[in-house]
Amino acid sequence: MTTHDIAASLHRAQTVLQRHPEMGLHDDAPATALWQGGTRVATRHDNGTELSSDMPAELGGSGDRITPGWLFRAGLASCATTTIAIAAIDQGIALTHLEVLARSRSDTRGLLGMADASGMRIAATPRDVQLLVRIAAPGVSSERLRALVDEGCCRSPVPSALQGALALDVQVEDIGA
Repeated sequence: MTTHDIAASLHRAQTVLQRHPEMGLHDDAPATALWQGGTRVATRHDNGTELSSDMPAELGGSGDRITPGWLFRAGLASCATTTIAIAAIDQGIALTHLEVLARSRSDTRGLLGMADASGMRIAATPRDVQLLVRIAAPGVSSERLRALVDEGCCRSPVPSALQGALALDVQVEDIGA
């Protein structure tokens, strides 16, 4: 699709949603993860796309697959990149480069259920998460690009969920042996 085609699609969607805001709320495509034994997991999308994850060798995995933590960072980076690009199209900014690097720092002891020296359980969450956005658009000031990135990240579901510390509703269904 060209930038013009994308802009037209976005405009059509906005027009429909202004008239029928209830159409904006929808169920997102689920991700189904199936344990494959050991620490390997196959995750599937309803469209048939599948990917395999595993833990590093030092945590009992094969080390030959991406990790679930990397998938988290990949989702964060790709979601932010997409919505920044959409914001640029909305604002008529012609990007020549857009790259988002998602980094985090974690304490493996949390994953292993360990406690610190005081006996407090160590959180399994990343200690910090950063996005590094490399962006270029001829004739657009650094300030406007910064505002564009901020707008894109505000529109982005994954970064917004992280920033808003969305509550996780965990339900358990025992299907028997």
